[in-house]
Amino acid sequence: MKKDIENRSDIELLVNTFYAEVKKDTLLWPYFEHLTAAQWQKHVERMYLFWENALFYTGGYLGNPLQRHRKIYQKKKIDNKHFKRWLDLFVAVTDCFFEGEKANLAKQRAYNISVVMKLKLNEQTAVPKK
Repeated sequence: MKKDIENRSDIELLVNTFYAEVKKDTLLWPYFEHLTAAQWQKHVERMYLFWENALFYTGGYLGNPLQRHRKIYQKKKIDNKHFKRWLDLFVAVTDCFFEGEKANLAKQRAYNISVVMKLKLNEQTAVPKK
């Protein structure tokens, strides 16, 4: 029987496994392949803090994901197929290891993030430039 996401170790398992899948994914990996080992480690550690805060309200994550993704979007478009793949991978990895209230919350938060990011990034391109 699977268990729920209960602590930082569970978050690390989720994030590490998710990004192991991203590294194998031809659609998502190109957004990360330019990172050095140190930049990659910093990103993964930031994701531990992000998901720990998203699920346990630790206050440990103070970043602005939308701002970061806007910068990426300006260089390399992120469209619906990218968001769908990201969400599908996240849900699959979560379901592989976990079940319960926090696991469901993680999947719901991931869905909400993908919707908001899509809307905000598309809004960015829909605004006419002066």
